[in-house]
Amino acid sequence: MALQDVTIIDTTLREGEQFARADFSSDAKLELAHALSEFGVTFLEVTSPAASPRSRQDAARIASANLPVTVAAHIRCHRDDVDIALDSGVGALNMVMAISPILRRASHGQAIPEVVRTASEIGEYVRKRAPGITLRFSSEDAFRCPLNDLLNVYLPLSELKLFDRLGIADTTGAATPDRVSEVVGLVARLTGTPVEFHGHNDIGCAIANAHAAAVAGARFINTTVLGIGERNGITSLEGLIAVLYAADHDATRSCFDLPALPALCHRVAALAGVDVPFNDVLVGETAFSHKAGLHTKAVYNDPRAYEALNPADFGLDRQISIGHRLTGWNAIRVRSEALGYSLPLAVLKAVTRQVKEAGDGGDLSIERVDALIASAARESGLAAGN
Repeated sequence: MALQDVTIIDTTLREGEQFARADFSSDAKLELAHALSEFGVTFLEVTSPAASPRSRQDAARIASANLPVTVAAHIRCHRDDVDIALDSGVGALNMVMAISPILRRASHGQAIPEVVRTASEIGEYVRKRAPGITLRFSSEDAFRCPLNDLLNVYLPLSELKLFDRLGIADTTGAATPDRVSEVVGLVARLTGTPVEFHGHNDIGCAIANAHAAAVAGARFINTTVLGIGERNGITSLEGLIAVLYAADHDATRSCFDLPALPALCHRVAALAGVDVPFNDVLVGETAFSHKAGLHTKAVYNDPRAYEALNPADFGLDRQISIGHRLTGWNAIRVRSEALGYSLPLAVLKAVTRQVKEAGDGGDLSIERVDALIASAARESGLAAGN
């Protein structure tokens, strides 16, 4: 399937709220709902309105905010959860139920036929109460579940035509892309029902798994800003956007307000009380930094030589570091020209040696590099502009 056909279901307001340090206020949730909508997300998942009185109030407030999004409540397969969620005014219900042997034993205790019966009964109840609502059934811990058990749940449920989507969740974040591709592809092919993927990041594969799921046929991918969520979180919004952008720059630019993404990430970080990781996809401090001499030379000539993503499309700038022992004379040349000097090659190489020697004792400030360039220019009888 084409990656541009993927719909992002952002769950920062649900899974993100489960992040160990997150405690979003009601106003913060509404602020984030607006920001995500303005960025271009069209599907927002919120905490079950049955979780607490404030969760119910927050869901109702976001659902009534007249945003151009579908607001989905994440609920258990319980009638009470359905009633409370529908009364909050949400436009979709994302039902979930444990499916792996270990999680079934530890949670609801039902066998596979009972899981199917429970999901069917609640699905039919939803359709009687709200025939037009968007309804998803998702398994928890699908990738630690035998394929036969998975299919013995998904196939009969798909035949009932009660559910608009079937969710497949890597709840423990232990799946790898090949396993995700296998399971998602099989479920999508055999059920003929749109598939949604939810992947945790416990072994660091969440973004790669989301890509594998999309290529295998998943039409919906769950994300959170910065990937925050239970434990190490899930697929990050910025990570999936990077995947989509790399596959099709123009389509991604047309669907999303890409320059708004860095501010959104930093705002979520502030609300969650964490720093944006230095190596976070797209918005990390070093995402578009270059240091090695071979790299900087090529980047000066054509940034695409060492960049799969164009920082300008995200309202960001690339940073080229030159005050260190790995620097090259091309980097010194570009800096000297920025200062107004046109230094002969021999002088440039001499300054480069000075920077390298000084850099062996630790990186130099840009002011120190500029001073070395200016000193070399003076000794060569050159003034700025020459």
